[in-house]
Amino acid sequence: MKRTFGTVGSRLACGLLLGLGVLLLSGCSAPQISSAAETPVKLIFIHHSCGENWLSDENGGLGAALGRAGYFVSDTNYGWGPETVGDRTDIPDWPEWFCGEHSARILAALFRESATHSPYARSVRDPGGENRVILFKSCFPNSQLEGKPDDPPGLEPELSVAGAKAVYIQLRKAFQARPDKFFMVITAPPVRERERAANARAFNTWLVKEWLKDYPGRNVAVFDFYNILTGKENHHRVRDGQVEHIVAGGGNTLVYPSDDDHPSAAGNRKATAEFVPFLDFHVRRWLATAPAAATPTAGSTREPASPVEKTTPAATAPVAPPAQPAGNPKGAGDNWAAEAGWEVFQHEGVAQPMLTISRKDIGGTSCLSVAYRVNANTWAACARVQPEPVDWQKHRGVSVRYLAPAGCKLLLIAYESGSENSLLHFECALPEGTGKWQDATVLWNRFRQPDWQGDADQAYRPERARGVAFLLHPGEEAVQGEFQVADVRVE
Repeated sequence: MKRTFGTVGSRLACGLLLGLGVLLLSGCSAPQISSAAETPVKLIFIHHSCGENWLSDENGGLGAALGRAGYFVSDTNYGWGPETVGDRTDIPDWPEWFCGEHSARILAALFRESATHSPYARSVRDPGGENRVILFKSCFPNSQLEGKPDDPPGLEPELSVAGAKAVYIQLRKAFQARPDKFFMVITAPPVRERERAANARAFNTWLVKEWLKDYPGRNVAVFDFYNILTGKENHHRVRDGQVEHIVAGGGNTLVYPSDDDHPSAAGNRKATAEFVPFLDFHVRRWLATAPAAATPTAGSTREPASPVEKTTPAATAPVAPPAQPAGNPKGAGDNWAAEAGWEVFQHEGVAQPMLTISRKDIGGTSCLSVAYRVNANTWAACARVQPEPVDWQKHRGVSVRYLAPAGCKLLLIAYESGSENSLLHFECALPEGTGKWQDATVLWNRFRQPDWQGDADQAYRPERARGVAFLLHPGEEAVQGEFQVADVRVE
C-alpha cells in the first residue's frame, strides 16, 4: 500500500519523503484458516530458476496454490542471505546451510525471512514469527551425478551418487536436532540428456525409499519432483490418505521440456497439483506432535534471526538497556536516539495526533520514547531527517537498540532520494518485539523494495541517505502502547 502524507506539518511530510530508515511496528494480525493448522503456517522455499518458475503465477502457480492451502510463502533466490549463500544450492552446498561452520547465522536469517524473491502473489497475511516449514531444492544440473547407480555413501560431499548420499546422511543429524521445524527435500528436476540419467533415478529413489527408513521423527520428508517430470503417468502424491510413489512409464529424462532443461509450465503445474496435498499431509502429521518452539540441543543451529546480524534480548522494562561500550563502535556514527530533532507526522485525514515523542531516563540512559495510539489501517511516524543527502557508503548498515512491546512486528524501512527528491522505499524485517531490550544490526544489502514501490531486485544505495524514522502501521486492529529507543546509528 502506498502511503500519502497529510497535513501534520508540511515540513515534516517533506522530511519523511526524504527520510531513510523507518521502523514499522504493527499489531499481530488476526489468524486465518489453514488446511494444515488453524492459523497460517509460515513457509520458506530455497531455490534457483526452476523453483522461481514453479512458484510463478504465470508458470507453475505453486506460490498461489500454497497460499490457498493456508501457507504464508517466502523464498530465497540468487544473491540472498549472509555471504550471498543463496547463490549456492547444489547438493554439496547444503551442509553450509544446515550444519556448517556458519549455519547458525544462515538459518537465523532463513527462519526470519519474510520477503518474496519470485513473481507470485500472496493471499495469506503474515501471522508473524519464524518460518516453520523449510523447502529446499537443487537445480537440474544436480541430475548429472557422476559414479554408478548403486554406489554406497562416500566420505566427501560432491556431485556424484556417493557424494550426494554422504550429504544427506549428514543433514539427517541436523534435522533431527530441530523437531520444531519441518524440512521438505525436493529432488532436482531431470535433464534431457541420457548419459547420467540412471544415476539421478537411483539417487532420488534412494532418497525417497532409503534415506529416512529409520529416521525417528516426522519433521522431514522427500518429494520426488524428478519422478513426476520423467513420465506422464509418474506420480508422487497422496491418495485416500496414503502416499503413492508411482514409476509407471517414460524413462529417466525430462518429458516436460521447455527451450532447455527447465521444466515447462505444464510439468510444473502437474507438480503443483501433487505437491500441495503431499506437503499438507506431512505437515499435518508433524504439527500433531511438533513442539511450538524447540530449545536448541547440542549441534543445533538455533540463533536469533535474519535479517539482523544479532538480536540480544536483555532486561525487561523498565530495567535499563545494556551498557554501551566506551566510545562509539569502530566506524560508527553518532547515536541519533540521544539527539534532538525528532518530529511527528501521520496518515492523511487523521486529525487527532497518534504519536507523542518524549525523552525518558531509564537506568541513567536517556532514551527516545514514543507513546502511540494508532488507528486501524493508518500509520504514524517520528522522524529525524538530514537537511541534505548523506553518503553512508563507508558504513555497513544501521544498528538499533530498542524495546518494543511483546508480539508487535517490526520492520525497518529504508528510504533513499530518487529523482527530483522522490522517495524510494526499501524494507527489511526485524524480529518481533519481546518486551525486552534487543540489539539489531541491519546491513544495507538486506533491504528490499515492496511490490507497490517497484523492483524487488533493486539494491539500496546508502550514498543517497537522508535520515531515520520509526513508523507504526497497524492492520485491521488499532495499536496502543509505548516503545523506547536507546541507540540508533550507522555503523
